[in-house]
Amino acid sequence: MPAPTVTLFVRYPEAGQAKTRLIPVLGEEGAAALHKRLAERTVETMRASGLPMELRVTGAGPAEFAEWLGDDLSLVDQGDGDLGERMARAATPPRIFIGSDCPDLSVEHLHAAATALGDSDVVIGPAEDGGYWLLGFTSPCNDVFVDMAWGTDTVLPETLRRLAAKGIEPILLEMLSDCDRPEDLERWPDLSVSHRANER
Repeated sequence: MPAPTVTLFVRYPEAGQAKTRLIPVLGEEGAAALHKRLAERTVETMRASGLPMELRVTGAGPAEFAEWLGDDLSLVDQGDGDLGERMARAATPPRIFIGSDCPDLSVEHLHAAATALGDSDVVIGPAEDGGYWLLGFTSPCNDVFVDMAWGTDTVLPETLRRLAAKGIEPILLEMLSDCDRPEDLERWPDLSVSHRANER
């Protein structure tokens, strides 16, 4: 099997459009700045992994992303639709999907996911909020994600139920946490500079 392509879904860090659940405590500029740091950190991890990589972008055109994150990247517009529909457009396997919300994502996690796909059709990195921070496939499973209640704590259990119905037992990586909500900020003080500055 060829090495899986790591695909990052990422939004341009425009104030008022990024990390909106953190705007009440960080303000629009602070939330966008936090999102910018997280995305840059994630891209650095992807590069360091040595795996093929692609960015699926929204909120700006490829030129703006190239100026921000580097012109050596494969940049593709996400298009419309929910996460399941956007993944389906990028689903040529083998592929690993990630977002930019997980500060603890490491090169080792990406390598573990790539290795897992040698033993199973699906690998999942479960998140504490009931979703996942990573999803990998060796063959298309687009029907698994139709009418999924994205952004809720039912996403992971429902995904596991649907995969089981297809006879697929995914490999689960360690559980990590996303940085999405105000209460998440204290976990990563180095990312919360804007938060502390805003309180002064």
